[in-house]
Amino acid sequence: MTGETAATGAMSVFVSYSRDDRKRALPVIAALEAAGYRVWWDGLLEGGERFSHTTDQALETAAAVVVLWSRTSIGSHWVHDEATRGRDRKRLVPLSLDGSEPPLGFRQFQVIDISASRMKPGDPATEAMLRAVAALHDMPPDRPVAKARTVDRRRLMLGGGALVAAAGVAVAVTRPWAKSPSAVVPPVQAASIAVLPFANLSADAEQTYFSEGLAAEVRSELARNPRLQVVAQASSNRFRTRAEDARAMARQLGVAYLLDGNVRRAGDRVRVAAELIDGRTGFSRWSEGFERPIADVFAVQDEIAGAVAAALSVELGGKGAAATAARPIGGTGNVAAFDAYLRGRELLALGTDEASDRAALARFDEALRLDPGYGAAHAARSRTLAVIGNQHASGAARPAVYAEAIAAAQRAVELAPQLADGWSALGFALFNGKLDAAAARPAFERSAALGPGDADVLSRFALFSARTGRFEAARAAIARATTLDPLNARAFRLAGEVEYVARNYAGAVPLIEKALALNPKMGVAHAAIGFALLAQNRLKEAEAAFRTEPNSLFGLTGLAIAQLRLGDRAAAERAFASLVSEHGDVALYQQAQVLAQWNQPERAMATLARARQLGDAGLVYLRNDPLLDPVRAAPGFSELLKGLGFV
Repeated sequence: MTGETAATGAMSVFVSYSRDDRKRALPVIAALEAAGYRVWWDGLLEGGERFSHTTDQALETAAAVVVLWSRTSIGSHWVHDEATRGRDRKRLVPLSLDGSEPPLGFRQFQVIDISASRMKPGDPATEAMLRAVAALHDMPPDRPVAKARTVDRRRLMLGGGALVAAAGVAVAVTRPWAKSPSAVVPPVQAASIAVLPFANLSADAEQTYFSEGLAAEVRSELARNPRLQVVAQASSNRFRTRAEDARAMARQLGVAYLLDGNVRRAGDRVRVAAELIDGRTGFSRWSEGFERPIADVFAVQDEIAGAVAAALSVELGGKGAAATAARPIGGTGNVAAFDAYLRGRELLALGTDEASDRAALARFDEALRLDPGYGAAHAARSRTLAVIGNQHASGAARPAVYAEAIAAAQRAVELAPQLADGWSALGFALFNGKLDAAAARPAFERSAALGPGDADVLSRFALFSARTGRFEAARAAIARATTLDPLNARAFRLAGEVEYVARNYAGAVPLIEKALALNPKMGVAHAAIGFALLAQNRLKEAEAAFRTEPNSLFGLTGLAIAQLRLGDRAAAERAFASLVSEHGDVALYQQAQVLAQWNQPERAMATLARARQLGDAGLVYLRNDPLLDPVRAAPGFSELLKGLGFV
């Protein structure tokens, strides 16, 4: 091919690389130009932004997009974005400068390793690159092309060993680590998927809330399909950095498929690339790019969810796309409201302090100002108010905060009666805020019926069921939750709490230990182990567990009980005094637990009465709390249970 032929119409080859790799990119560019191709690379720019209009036009019109992967370029947003465009246009030719494997989303293509090549004529790596580029043009280069290299047994090649796949895909699949899936992956449910947090490729790093929020919305849509098992957000988010390959991630999450993607938001437009990956092989099942005005982001969500369901139609019994509804339940059509909602959700998930929780509340309020009919935002507002009421509000202010939480949840279920999260928020606010178990039960049961694929909804239902004495329902729900959220430490801590409340103390400990293995810094977990050990009269071990608990509300409570049982009254009294001085009326329920264990029933009952007066959320433990067994026969205890709706 002559230079004139190669250049006909537009730039022939676009070369994408990290600026740090420029010295190593120059021989590649020289080899392509020597073969007669007209090459676009950013050294041609005289100045300005890299992703200028000129760059964009070259990327869209190039017959081949050569991407130079390296340890550096894998972390480059620019290279990811350019590689995505090349992949979506079926024009991608990936090279590895240093033997690095491409990032997730680009591993279905054979990567030509040029790490040991000097990019000279006749060099096998050079010839492989030129063959791949030639295959994407109307004519091969005029110069002779060496015979294809012998493929070793580590390579998986498509098309009988040819480098070029059909339909204009530049190169075939290479997996040096690929083995028989059945040899390395345990059996999983065929219709199971994890949606990884979408990568933010926008110039603004703070747009991560939007990319991950978009993934969460797609996850929610997929989870509404009763035939599809969708891993919850907490477990999926553990792979935010993509530190492992697709098969390893799928194996740890216990799924057959992964949905990966990235988002680039610029001005009033959004570009989303999504890819469905078979977790047993690491190969791509489906991929597509979407570039739309930001106002069409909801349609993109629908299209991705529908495309995934269609791609999995066999696994879903031939009912893929139809099983996913057209619009999210309780959603909005207002982009600004959606944006505020995503920002609020990110802040609430951080759980940093009162300031971040109140900032989340402000974002949900903004979303509702923009769209008062946004059911999901009302539910999120309710959950945020419940957190503020439980963790930050003073005893006197708490009832008003919880009243707001109840009202917000009631509005959510009025607007979106099929929204499981709305019913779950209502049940939580009624139980923890109003302290009315009887009123909360229908809401929790409705949430569980509507949200069998929502691990958070199931976890809340399991805990409510355990605290109201329905242990089999609790166990079934929490088992489902841990299946959907297998890497979520909180889910396993709650599973341990269910067993503790059911008085299976020995069974509680390993579940909570698993939670700590997943998150060694998790609060309340050490104390939960301590209480289970205390119930087994393993006092020294319990004391040690309480000493390591970072949450002093529970750590001091446990120490005050364990140390008295060990015969150290002075130490027990010091722990109790610290509990009172540090936490005051917020710890009334915990003070009553200690007093009951100290065999002081009158003081314990008086403290419980005070807790009831101030609406202490600790009273949700009352019905079957082993630590209160010494006062169950005390005057007023049964009346207290009735007043809380337990009987």
